[in-house]
Amino acid sequence: MNMHTCLMPRPLPRPVRAALAAFLATGAMALAAGSAAAQDITAAEKLLFQTSHLQNVAAPRVLRYRYVRQDAEGAGFSDEVLVDVAAKNGDGSARVSSEFLHGERQLPIPAVQEAQGNPALLGFLERDIAEMKRLTGGSTSYFRKRIRMALAEQARIEDVTVDYDGRQVRGQKVVIQPYLNDPMAEKMPKYLGKQYVFILSDAIPGSVYRLSAAVPGAAPAGKSGAGATLSEETMTFDGTRS
Repeated sequence: MNMHTCLMPRPLPRPVRAALAAFLATGAMALAAGSAAAQDITAAEKLLFQTSHLQNVAAPRVLRYRYVRQDAEGAGFSDEVLVDVAAKNGDGSARVSSEFLHGERQLPIPAVQEAQGNPALLGFLERDIAEMKRLTGGSTSYFRKRIRMALAEQARIEDVTVDYDGRQVRGQKVVIQPYLNDPMAEKMPKYLGKQYVFILSDAIPGSVYRLSAAVPGAAPAGKSGAGATLSEETMTFDGTRS
């Protein structure tokens, strides 16, 4: 059986998918919007949303990412994300089109003529937010707000090294847990410990090395900390092709 079709979760409703396409077409993520009015942009926000991720891509080039969902209940899958950098503009931006997953899981991302950020990062977050809405009944604006607040107020950022092309390269890791101390905790207790990890490196084409979102299980009786992971989605850089 093809891994793209086995144990497939319910597709996003058509209106939601259309809304995501329109949202991504603006070229500016609502996650970062509004925070500058209240305070200075943090290092985490700047790294994710105000950095020219595509400056280091020599067009034409296709960036490839391996996308994997693991689920304790068995509803996992493996798929692919492609970002086609067709040409570079004089200001360092790029003309890009994307394929974010396939079949019923596909997230429509419109082509962008002057992209600075990597659309794969935006797609990862928007898929996650849409899934949170589907699973909990909450609003997409609420989940965006929680992620934005976490990046502005409690993000942990550290230097790391990652393996790329047979060598170690330097990067940065951002970790957030947006739903800790969430005022809506009683409505979604399963997700309070959900953790997002973003690893980026200027040495990697497109700058995105790995993104992940994991939901830990409850700790065994009598023990502190988290239990086994209930679900995790990861998107990992898997090379380029011409």
